[in-house]
Amino acid sequence: MSERGKWHERLKVTLWTLIVPPAIWAGHFLASYLWAAISCAKAGRFASFPLLFVIGTMLALLMIGLSGWIAWAQARLPGNPPPHEDSTRIDRLRFLAKSTLLLAGLSFVGVLFTALPVIFLRDCR
Repeated sequence: MSERGKWHERLKVTLWTLIVPPAIWAGHFLASYLWAAISCAKAGRFASFPLLFVIGTMLALLMIGLSGWIAWAQARLPGNPPPHEDSTRIDRLRFLAKSTLLLAGLSFVGVLFTALPVIFLRDCR
């Protein structure tokens, strides 16, 4: 694979990258509640199919999926097998990558479950 194709290996994994998927989920959660509140306050019901909200949901899922894919690729970097008793750079990288991957999976499901009521419910009662 070319150097251009290995861009995910050049990324530096920190605790900040661990926060990306849950932050996207939280932003989507806030947007869905704001959309529901504004729609119900203006029209008393959801006016039409929320196409813009669906596009935003797909964008959030895409960003979380990209974050999870990068974490998955970095978690597969070669190194010593478990248990990881030494505090080496590669062990820390794989730990953060595995944690980010798990949080990305949880955040992906969370975004889906947050979007379902907004997409399927049509009444504000």
